[in-house]
Amino acid sequence: MADVEDLIGDALAAVRGTDVRLAERQLDRLMIAGGGSDGGTAVDAALTRRMTAGVGRTAPRGWQPADLARITTRRLGGASAGLVVDALAAHRRDLPEPVPAWWDAQLRDLDARVWWDGDRHLTAWSTRHGLDRFSALRAAVEVLALVEGLPPIAVLRPPPGATATNRAVVASARPAGGSRMLDRVRALLAKAESTTFPAEAEALTGKAQELMARHSIDQALLAPGAERGDLPDGVRLGTDPPYAGAKALLVQEVAAANRCEAVWSDDLGFTTVLGWPADLAAVELLYTSLLVQATAAMLRGRGERRGGGERRGGGRRTRGYDESFLNAFAVRVGERLRSASDEASRQAVEEAGTDRLLPVLAARTEAVREHLDTLFPGVTRARLTVHDEEGWSSGTSAADRASLSAGAGPPRRQVRGGRRTSG
Repeated sequence: MADVEDLIGDALAAVRGTDVRLAERQLDRLMIAGGGSDGGTAVDAALTRRMTAGVGRTAPRGWQPADLARITTRRLGGASAGLVVDALAAHRRDLPEPVPAWWDAQLRDLDARVWWDGDRHLTAWSTRHGLDRFSALRAAVEVLALVEGLPPIAVLRPPPGATATNRAVVASARPAGGSRMLDRVRALLAKAESTTFPAEAEALTGKAQELMARHSIDQALLAPGAERGDLPDGVRLGTDPPYAGAKALLVQEVAAANRCEAVWSDDLGFTTVLGWPADLAAVELLYTSLLVQATAAMLRGRGERRGGGERRGGGRRTRGYDESFLNAFAVRVGERLRSASDEASRQAVEEAGTDRLLPVLAARTEAVREHLDTLFPGVTRARLTVHDEEGWSSGTSAADRASLSAGAGPPRRQVRGGRRTSG
């Protein structure tokens, strides 16, 4: 009988190719090799070892646990993502201490733990998901092909085993303090998502932005960071289809309102946001909430009739309408978030004084831009194209029905450059 490792290698090579029948034959050979109880254990153990080693090799190449789970879900589905999460748990078991706190936090969020007994992980996993042996082997080999074929991406934080130098600020992307403030923000955003009144939703979102902006400024004064030479942090937010480009634009607009930089990696299904911890927390919270609000507004817009009749041009609303709607929503909301952030900054300057606050904010902004240039030297900017005039108008109206902050002037009616993408 051929060596199990060789059989796995042959199956992996076949799955990576285009010959479907060859892939089926190689998987059959792998299944036959595990026909007995001892053979099945040997195959399971070998696959688990290789998946564990595979996820371990991705860490120095920039891939974090959350990234691996996200891209596996996107390309292979949730059940296969469970295999990756299990491999991450096995990898964590073998890591020497200390392990960065942020790494363990992501594993906890994924519920990554060694839940199976002994060496029959794949057998236990297939039983849990109600899959036959052949389907389980196929899933494991497809996961291996994905994990081992991932390209290097920007290393946002030193992975386990790396020497963390000059990174005191980035132990966590979430602010160490201010949990009560974050609870207030979450409560405001939850109300904004649940209300059926657009004006109320936007007012609540604006208030949340003001609170986060003020908290960020307070954190900047307490720990300037850029003046000590610490590097900004980074997070990756999922921007999957449908309407991935509109989601990426929304991330960029929210990031810009919170002194962050954003780069969209379309092929990998995420946008990288660079900034300081309190600002990144604001971007994560606001993007998640605004995506819910934008989608709800788009669905309401689909049901509206122009003047009680059909839409201009007749027929049902199209993908072009939806995408234009979401792009317009992102641009207009971005303007309003910046207005709320500017108001919070103005009040903070009055309280703290120009000489104290502005140099700190300028230094932090410059540090973020320099970090962007270092991690993404080949970044390009994609132009924003409007495919459906009615969708753009409706999306603008959905985001423009109320001021986000009291006393805000009329919004600027312009389109900012478009999405920044990695090349």
